[in-house]
Amino acid sequence: MPLRTRRVSRLIVLLLLAASTSGFAEIQHADCVRAATYSESRRGVSILVIQNGRTIFEQYANGGSVNGRWPIFSGTKSFWGIAALAAVHDGLFRLDDLVSDTITEWKSDPRKSQITIRQLLSQTDGIEAASRLQRPSIRDRNTMAIRLPSIAEPGGAFIYGPGHLQIFSELLRRKLRGRSTIGYFEGHVSNRLGLHRLNYKKDSVGNPLLATGFELTAREWARFGELVLGNGNYHGRQIVPAPLLREAFTGSQVNPSYGLTFWLNQQAPNGREADTERMLDLPWQNAQWTDVCICKEAPADMVLALGSGYQRLFVIPSLKAIIVRQGSNAKFSDAHFLRLVLGRIQ
Repeated sequence: MPLRTRRVSRLIVLLLLAASTSGFAEIQHADCVRAATYSESRRGVSILVIQNGRTIFEQYANGGSVNGRWPIFSGTKSFWGIAALAAVHDGLFRLDDLVSDTITEWKSDPRKSQITIRQLLSQTDGIEAASRLQRPSIRDRNTMAIRLPSIAEPGGAFIYGPGHLQIFSELLRRKLRGRSTIGYFEGHVSNRLGLHRLNYKKDSVGNPLLATGFELTAREWARFGELVLGNGNYHGRQIVPAPLLREAFTGSQVNPSYGLTFWLNQQAPNGREADTERMLDLPWQNAQWTDVCICKEAPADMVLALGSGYQRLFVIPSLKAIIVRQGSNAKFSDAHFLRLVLGRIQ
């Protein structure tokens, strides 16, 4: 075989080997165009796809723009989940510590005294969801939150709502011993991501609402995805150690599809696809979270920050991909959208 032919053959082998061991496939621009058309037809305002650190696709519609900030609603929760992990790393508490060790008013309650911080963050503490905590008229959300009733055994039910994180807000406030909760979040999370002027929806005494409020551009939200892909590292700064970050991506027994403030696709490809937002509209007793996934064809390691009205930050480590979708409330399918982006629909 001629030398040049051997060199070409060797190059082809090396390229094939690299492709087989890289662990991810290329997302195609044409597939993103189809996904963007679908999103736009469902009142989508932005779609941003990044893979391997490179922008594959970016498009704005229906009044959206590259510099336009958009409410991410419950996508806010995942930011505070990272703040919780940062506090664990700082030694303020451990995930399996009892909440009643800090909120001592709970010690005499047979149920509340057994709740752990992990259960607060996974929304499995059994406390009432209390959507009314989001009303701007409430003077002190933290005090109201810690007085909410227990309606299920700790660890026995997934009850989605703002109450759990607002209780965590009070726990963090007490652990900080006079330091600002918002100041801690900014110093350990948002400032390190270059995110400023966030909407904390503070109550009359200054407590931030942890369940919702942030408004971000698609590019800003994608920075949070970079943190996840970087195993807790963002542009050379380790915000959360990788082993601790993995705790956020472990589901509970009662809801394997939800970790610590992040939604999970770990029950794919065999799980039943479900519209998460519609499931959350059901009474918590009627929602069935076992054997449920976001998209069968999406990798099982995909994690999701989710906000109502189909605000989405999909992060797929095995594809080294970040997908942002923002829009106004309209009929929308995460599974169909992902199949389009990933080229699973011909």
